[in-house]
Amino acid sequence: MPDMNEIHAFIIGFSEVLCPWPSRYRIAKEQWDELIKEFPYYTAGRGAGFIALLLVLAGMAKFILEVLL
Repeated sequence: MPDMNEIHAFIIGFSEVLCPWPSRYRIAKEQWDELIKEFPYYTAGRGAGFIALLLVLAGMAKFILEVLL
């Protein structure tokens, strides 16, 4: 079972990609050092966030096309 640092790294990676605009929160150096220790979870979160973003955009496009046509 993943510990809280691994889950936190995954959520940070997921959130950075799913939300396409720059965040208002900057990661402090101490937090970044902890995040790098869990880098595989961070990159997995970024990958999952990208896939989720594509699915959201595809769903929005399909909805718009159905409403307009």
